[in-house]
Amino acid sequence: MEDSASCSSTVDGLPRESFLARTLARLSSTQCLNVSAEGAAPVAVVALQRYLSEKSEGLDSYSYDVTVTDGVWRAKCLVHPSLNGLVHSNSLRTGGDIDITQCSFVYDERVLGHGYICVEKLRCGAERSALLAALRSDAPLQVSRKHYLSLWNNDDPEGDIWTSGCSSSDTVLDVSKITLLCSLESCFRKTWKPLPLLVKIIHKSRLRYYGKFELKIDYPYQAYFEVADQSGTMSLVLWNELCPEFYQSLSVGTVLYIQNYTLKQSYSNRSHPQMDHHRMKSFNSVEICLNPRNPISFLTLVSPKTVLPQWGLPEVCYQFTTRSELENVSHNSACDVIGLVTFVGRVERVKNKGNKEKYWTYRWIHAVDGTSDLPFVLEVFSTSQPEVFSRICPMTYLVCTQMRVRHVEGSLPYLTSSCETETFITGYHKGQPYVSDPGVKRFIQWTKTLKDNVVLQKTAVGGHYCYPRPPQAFSQSIADALSEENKQRIELETLHYREHKKVAIQGQITAVRYMKSPKTSRGTEEKEVKDIFPKHFPPRAVTFFQFEKKSLLLGSTDFLQVQDVSTDACEHAVPDTHKHPSTQRQEVSEHLVRGGLHRASVSRRFTFDEKNVLLQQSNLQPTHFQKTKKRQFANLLCLNSLPGINKQIAVDAAYLPVVRSDEPGANQCDSPDVCLAEEVLATAPELEDTHVVCVLDLCHLGGDEMEVLINKVYRVLTPRTVPVDFF
Repeated sequence: MEDSASCSSTVDGLPRESFLARTLARLSSTQCLNVSAEGAAPVAVVALQRYLSEKSEGLDSYSYDVTVTDGVWRAKCLVHPSLNGLVHSNSLRTGGDIDITQCSFVYDERVLGHGYICVEKLRCGAERSALLAALRSDAPLQVSRKHYLSLWNNDDPEGDIWTSGCSSSDTVLDVSKITLLCSLESCFRKTWKPLPLLVKIIHKSRLRYYGKFELKIDYPYQAYFEVADQSGTMSLVLWNELCPEFYQSLSVGTVLYIQNYTLKQSYSNRSHPQMDHHRMKSFNSVEICLNPRNPISFLTLVSPKTVLPQWGLPEVCYQFTTRSELENVSHNSACDVIGLVTFVGRVERVKNKGNKEKYWTYRWIHAVDGTSDLPFVLEVFSTSQPEVFSRICPMTYLVCTQMRVRHVEGSLPYLTSSCETETFITGYHKGQPYVSDPGVKRFIQWTKTLKDNVVLQKTAVGGHYCYPRPPQAFSQSIADALSEENKQRIELETLHYREHKKVAIQGQITAVRYMKSPKTSRGTEEKEVKDIFPKHFPPRAVTFFQFEKKSLLLGSTDFLQVQDVSTDACEHAVPDTHKHPSTQRQEVSEHLVRGGLHRASVSRRFTFDEKNVLLQQSNLQPTHFQKTKKRQFANLLCLNSLPGINKQIAVDAAYLPVVRSDEPGANQCDSPDVCLAEEVLATAPELEDTHVVCVLDLCHLGGDEMEVLINKVYRVLTPRTVPVDFF
């Protein structure tokens, strides 16, 4: 705990108003290792940090430290493992207030005098706190761990240990005694003293964190590079402590002088970049290893101005593909792309198979290059470049290297990132080798013909986005593909913050309600809408405020309210579904009412004035508090049920159709369907009491907000299923 402000008034040497100081004094006594703090003033969460846990039950698990302040003092505390779920759901978050109701003092018996506060019980308060003090960073409280991990994935560097840049050397190098890559394969498994290498980096992979509980390595990181000299290419591996020291500085195009390296047999199961366009020989049987010890490798970054042509180092080559050429590029081929970003989706997470708390983060992006009316559809996973990944926004020039082409039946081709993908946006292009590529120069010339105000009208940020479209035929067997009803409940309850999952459920559509917000100059307008199936459920008037958006909501006739949270009177008005029970709800044993459509489900038009706010809302909750202006968005709440086929469980779900040709979801097929109200209503009666299979998109939006949207509906016809129009 540390003093973060001066205090003139003290009691027994402690600040009079400091809750943290009084609590520490109580916990420090041997007679009081556990304290109940009911009624104490709230404290603000300054930072929330993750690291590999001390204890494990066969699987990797993680601990969390929370740094809090009461405005006078600041303390870093261990979050009790029973509270980890609050982190998983983003309920315990940076920038907010919490009420600590019970805590204890934990002595580390292995270190004399070392101990820390463990928060055992807490209540989450205001999402935005006024108590925040200056930030600082250091090592985890549990001293066996030396550094923090990124809060939401294991791929990004986190903290001050990652050197942002190592200076290159202008020292004159003795290159008369170097060895070429082509000679290393013959030296493998022989006793020899390695001669120095002089190579250029032509590809860089993202970081790999391989930490496990039983692994006694302080910095268990690994990063692959492809390096080349005049004789060919070979893989180079950066190990452990050398990753924090050098990874940020080693860029494509960097020339390295390497001494005291080792060789080992190549790891056959790792991915490799596609390098055919370099037209160089690849030496794949061995790889160069740079280690922090046994032996200590020496790495010199050569200044670009001292690189001599007679060294014969090859130029970095790219393979830029235009949007008009994409349909003719074969599946899984690698290519580089450049485009003007028009849409950037919210950052979501997907679980790494086989690990309960290891996630990949990704986002969907649209970019245009002027060669086609259609955009690139890009699925970009974290590339260990958090400063770039978090700043991707419309109107920026985006370069993605080593993207893989995906062809899927029924959808336009899209590109997904590989382990070797790097991303660059406006502000990060200077000095990159691709700036002289002819394809890049042609793109820049095209952008000079554009007008910002015209392009801005076609931009969007955030919202629900899922690609590619589900197949026209539901080909998997019902037994293998569908979640059991009790499993469906588990799927909803175990999702972590921003985790995206696609599930299928059998059920019946009991009613279809169509909502359309009229465009008026008054800002709000009330309208009564009736259900399509009134014979089963009596119509109920629905009050809503203007959203300029259409949505098709499936389920019972529960209360629905669309509200504009810019007015304080209705900001916290949430429908109480228990006061509005429906006939259908009484027939099921359990009704999951958390899902539906939320304000984060709908994309927003991008503007430069609101850039920071829009990016903050589409990015993940930051590790450290960041002060930004708060923007009021329309809040859309819908509570409707989709009962399971056995009527044991009902899931709230909504369908958000494409209603404008400039929406992000409109460019998902050759002939995009834009729904019209009359067409949707005409098909609705066909769904009455129909046995269907619904493909649902689940996404935990943080706190108690669970997004459950219908991606596709199939009508079950023995022995097969067929899609329903407009789904």
